[in-house]
Amino acid sequence: MSPQKRVKNSQIPKRTSQRSNSYQTNLLAWKLKENLSNSKNISKHGQNSPVEESEHADADELTEDALQIAMRYFEKGPFKTSWNKDKTLEKHLKTVENVAWKNGLAPEGIDILLNVALSGKFGSAVNSQILRCMIPATLISEDSVVKAVSWLCAGKCCGSTKILFYRWLVAMYDFIDHKEKINLLYGFFFASLQDDALGMQPYLHALLSLYKFFVPTLISISLPIKKKIYFKNSENLWKTALVAVRQRNQGLSPEPLKLMLGPANVRPRKRKWNSHSLIPVLNSSSHSKEYGKKGMCLSDYLCSNTPFPIEQLKSFPQLLQNIHCLELPSQMGAVLNSSLLLHYINCVRDESVLLRLYHWLNQTLQEECIWYKMNNYQCGKEFTSFLDTIIKAECFLQEGFYSCEAFLYKSLPLWDGFCCRPQFLQLVSWIPFTSFSEVKPFIFDRLAQLFFTSTIYFKCSVLENLKELLQNWLLWLSMDIHMKTVMDSSLETTFSGSMKSVFELIHYVGWLSTNALRLESNSTFLLHFVLDFYEKVSDIYINYNLPLVVLFPPGIFYLALLSVDSSILNQLCYIMHRYRNNLIAAKKNELVLKIKSEFIFSSKTYQEYNYYLTAMVRCLWTSKPFQKGSYFDPEVFKKIGVAKYKTSLNLVHHPALLNYAISFLLKEWPEERTVNLSFIRGKKWNGYLDYLFSEGLQSLKHFIQSSICHSSVP
Repeated sequence: MSPQKRVKNSQIPKRTSQRSNSYQTNLLAWKLKENLSNSKNISKHGQNSPVEESEHADADELTEDALQIAMRYFEKGPFKTSWNKDKTLEKHLKTVENVAWKNGLAPEGIDILLNVALSGKFGSAVNSQILRCMIPATLISEDSVVKAVSWLCAGKCCGSTKILFYRWLVAMYDFIDHKEKINLLYGFFFASLQDDALGMQPYLHALLSLYKFFVPTLISISLPIKKKIYFKNSENLWKTALVAVRQRNQGLSPEPLKLMLGPANVRPRKRKWNSHSLIPVLNSSSHSKEYGKKGMCLSDYLCSNTPFPIEQLKSFPQLLQNIHCLELPSQMGAVLNSSLLLHYINCVRDESVLLRLYHWLNQTLQEECIWYKMNNYQCGKEFTSFLDTIIKAECFLQEGFYSCEAFLYKSLPLWDGFCCRPQFLQLVSWIPFTSFSEVKPFIFDRLAQLFFTSTIYFKCSVLENLKELLQNWLLWLSMDIHMKTVMDSSLETTFSGSMKSVFELIHYVGWLSTNALRLESNSTFLLHFVLDFYEKVSDIYINYNLPLVVLFPPGIFYLALLSVDSSILNQLCYIMHRYRNNLIAAKKNELVLKIKSEFIFSSKTYQEYNYYLTAMVRCLWTSKPFQKGSYFDPEVFKKIGVAKYKTSLNLVHHPALLNYAISFLLKEWPEERTVNLSFIRGKKWNGYLDYLFSEGLQSLKHFIQSSICHSSVP
């Protein structure tokens, strides 16, 4: 539960404010270095005349001065300047571009330009132009790349600039002087794959392939082969310049490794047409398969430092013994079919494990979703089975996957409300706890459109799954919040926000229910599902130890009170009884702790409950319903021809209980040919109550015993 939350809230290294001591941006040193370089180049061309040498020296000096001025301009220049309107900017861009493509840029210059391009100091067009001309003269400092990646966390640059930066990083990877710090950004690159603008791009996949080439044990994910993860020559912006850099640096550094970023380095994700499962088979990485091939026995293998292959994992005790050296599958989706590995995911603190799983789920859900494929429902059963497996894993972990939440964002506008309905609505019920106001426009507003235009059965299914969503949120909150100190001031603000999200969800379901009952002509069938939801709501304080009591809207209360179905009336009595117990417990807790809750409890909540309670007692017991100030207008009864409406809603005459009253009279006076309801009074009244309770109306019994004085008999 907690590891998944950590992934969502995880942070990558913050942008450092100071540069490392080993690497300073020193334009004077840079100038000196370039001058020495120029002098060496001049000495190599001794056949040139003194006049030509002087001309070259003057030209190089002018270019160097112009480059220094341009660098100072970009480092301290204006913000959000338009390229077309600023001639100075255009001039300095041209200077940097000419020097870069002719001789390349020093590490210090690349450091400055990376900070400028990714800090959002200029517009996106200028940033793209800067990235396109960042060609190294020799090497690129690793610190510069790390700082550039940290700028991505600040959100200063647009998506197209991020994509171009990743393309540049992949193309220049071999020119980075060190890789140790970049390897630590492995988790960040995986997190970036969840971004729509970046996740579908081949550039990050290519970068991961580079990691897999150098450190195969670090990346065991099977990269998709449907998209080409290498760059075509025509698309490589820096191909010509890189060739020139290699030629210029020949002899100073070895030839960079020629990596084939294609099918040779990755395991293709192939699936037979007759396969009925999208979940890959459990399969360890290739370097761990030496077990069994070299005749090692299991005990020898366990004693060694070699990772334990998941193929050998058969029992929970075995998992506990090897949890520190367990080797995960090459495709993380395989864990969905393994309860032991789901245990591991739920306990492990390695965030990259969940990031890999989320990335695999993102890719598979988007590629295999059948309503993304127009008029192609051949894989419907396979996709339905895949969703069932995901839901089982979520139930096992008791928490939803953020990848599924992202899938709902994207697919809900295209969903017809019919295809994979049970699975889709169950995914809604497992949305991880979040701010309701943030989720509402993307999921619940769109779900409401389908809700109001669909059948009553769809409405009931939605209400049932929203009840499960509420339950999952309440369970998560009760486990997460009460493990912390409630008196913490920072937690108080977070706790208040969490209670607000739950309150907004309940209010949303109340709004849905009230309007749905109107559309469905106050259907008793639909009302059952509405009251099921409020059964969960009425017990929040006692069952989940959360300071929240939310009453149902008047439209639902009065509809249930006037229902002709005895089970509806009995259910209403149960909800009112539970509300009473929760409010009393909350009041006692406030008196004991002498702390007034500042969340939802207020005098208005108690007043609203007392109003509902009075209306029920007057209807069912005292035969004085709907007094002055009631939500319900007594004139309605007169218009429909019910003259004696005051006595028509008590326990004897109520439409939901009338058949019980007649059955009781026939039982007591079997010889009577006429039924007179006025006989049920005095001692017979208590006998009638016992008869009602014996017929299964236990919630009515609890309501009467807790809310009505027994000495008052009608």
